[in-house]
Amino acid sequence: MPETRQDSFDRISADPAFDVVVIGGGINGIGVFRELALQGLRVLLVERNDYSSGCSAAPSRMIHGGLRYLENGEFSLVKESLRERDALLANAAHMVRPLPTTVPITSIFSGLLNGAASFLGLSTPPARRGALALKAGLSMYDWITRKRRRLPPHQFRSATETLRLWPRLTPKLRGSATFFDAWISYPERLAIELLLDTGREAPGSVALNYAELVRRDAGYAVQDHLTGQEYPVTARALVNATGAWLDESLADLADRGSSGERYVSGTKGSHIVLDHPELHAALNGHMIFFENGDGRVCVVFPYLGKVLAGSTDIRVEKAERVYCTDEERDYILDALRAVFPSIRLGAEQIIYSYSGIRPLPRSDHAFTGRISRGHMVRRIDGTVPQFCMIGGKWTTFRAFAEQTTDAVLDFLGKARVRDTYDLPIGGGAGFPEEPGALEQELVARHGISAARAAWLVDLYGTRADTVLAFCGTREDDVPLDAGLEVTAAEIAYLAQQEHVVHLADLVLRRLPLAITGLISSRRLEALAAVLAGELGWTVEERQEQIADLAHQLHTYHGVSADMLTQRN
Repeated sequence: MPETRQDSFDRISADPAFDVVVIGGGINGIGVFRELALQGLRVLLVERNDYSSGCSAAPSRMIHGGLRYLENGEFSLVKESLRERDALLANAAHMVRPLPTTVPITSIFSGLLNGAASFLGLSTPPARRGALALKAGLSMYDWITRKRRRLPPHQFRSATETLRLWPRLTPKLRGSATFFDAWISYPERLAIELLLDTGREAPGSVALNYAELVRRDAGYAVQDHLTGQEYPVTARALVNATGAWLDESLADLADRGSSGERYVSGTKGSHIVLDHPELHAALNGHMIFFENGDGRVCVVFPYLGKVLAGSTDIRVEKAERVYCTDEERDYILDALRAVFPSIRLGAEQIIYSYSGIRPLPRSDHAFTGRISRGHMVRRIDGTVPQFCMIGGKWTTFRAFAEQTTDAVLDFLGKARVRDTYDLPIGGGAGFPEEPGALEQELVARHGISAARAAWLVDLYGTRADTVLAFCGTREDDVPLDAGLEVTAAEIAYLAQQEHVVHLADLVLRRLPLAITGLISSRRLEALAAVLAGELGWTVEERQEQIADLAHQLHTYHGVSADMLTQRN
């Protein structure tokens, strides 16, 4: 039987002593939890909301080296990012895939001094990158990966050849350049798989969502947000991985007072998802990576049959849950219209939007694009020292976790016993080069349809066989609704195995139902009914879960009640 939430709390009660407590269950917190636990330490992870529900749920869904970081002089960050990108392509091939990226070129010489401006510490927006500046950057990109190349080198095209392949691009272009990076289909799911792997390989460690570490007298306790009950714990070290909330949580947990120094400088990034077959076809399978008139980089690429576009980069002073405003929506749409002037784009084609705060290192740069996307570890001494994870991005989570773990191990006087660079993640273990082969195996072994097999392989990778083995023990392994491959049995599996506490956890993060526009009011009812049976909700609690998720969809994702009803 899988361990229940109460089982985890019972284990804390039986043995409250941990080597390390990690605060924050975003991708950096989960990454360092795994890294520490695999070194033989007993680790506790606490996340006050759901796993990967803050900034980690709001990336551009790119796994990339950061081409534009080169002109900021962040060569080591680009090198590290490209190395980690290649590791994820190998270790999580079921979710991280190559992404051909094309840059429209509208000038030849522009942008050559961008790097010099950065070197001189200027905060002004960079000039538009012309062909020569882009050539220099892409040549360096290829040179960095020359010894272990996993993806094709870059290439340039003339305007004629570019418009032959992308006839809907702006006719003002003078050519284009194509290079390869990668994209991630389900970042929130990859975070869950890291937790599941850790639970299997380091069963002495504990991870909890909807829980919080609080100071009590001279020590700490874990507070269960569902019941309010508290469980005393001890730790030799804390890792603060709260991202945009780091400064606030650092002050709350420090036992010697706060110095008042702030470490995080947040910027807000918003994205939109469009159901737009015409634009999807115009992309021709590529990401289009382009600059808006204000010098900010924007991206648009095919995503799960839809089109993902973003993003904004707006400085924020307060860490809180954010949403894509009408102004940001219009900014992104206007940027797209400039690149694809012959395609009609309107707000009515947006099926989902999301926004998050990037927890960047503190900076006074006026132009937010100049702020470093790097990461660092800052140790704050106390009776129990805190190791603060500052900055970071999705692509480099493993390297950041490794760096933080090494700092903690050094403090504890422990040696590293395991390296994770080549360690497969979840359903990426044994994932074939041709996913179709795995799909055919599942069809033959379990007697399911090809469409269901494709859904499961895309979502779970090689773990799909385990999911189907569970579903085979249930009588309700039938689609919840017409046009939907997910079954009641699969929902039961997720409820039992993947730390689902609320309906929103399932719809927003365990399954791609909201972001792809597959959620409707009828399907919300069906999903809530299954979860109610698995999690023991009353009728009133079930309706509260539906109402809460509907509120979140409307407030934070631009999906109104009318949209949910129309999708029925």
